[in-house]
Amino acid sequence: MSSGFLDLLADLFAPLGGVRFRRMFGGHGIYRDGVMFALVSDDVLYMKADAETARRYEAESCGRFVYEAKGKPVAMSYWRLPERLYDEPDEFVAWAREAVGVAEQARVAAGKRQRKSGPR
Repeated sequence: MSSGFLDLLADLFAPLGGVRFRRMFGGHGIYRDGVMFALVSDDVLYMKADAETARRYEAESCGRFVYEAKGKPVAMSYWRLPERLYDEPDEFVAWAREAVGVAEQARVAAGKRQRKSGPR
């Protein structure tokens, strides 16, 4: 993993405040307020998306983050960021804020599901 790429991302994410990078599975998870909203794998940035926001990534011909588990591909709800955004810091931050919002909503929804099912 290129530290230069992580330095670039740190600069681009700086306007969000409170962004942290954590090593994980040969890449990095990117967190804000304890919520993972992006990840880096092989010097590629992927941001969290839901059904609605994923359309923007699809429109830019960006694919999902996929890894292999037990010999099968597993697609996650993280999408490759359009390359053009690295040169458009204001728009980069707007997409990042959107990804943070999606990640926070997913955390809230997961908490509601756990409360419904009750303790085990």
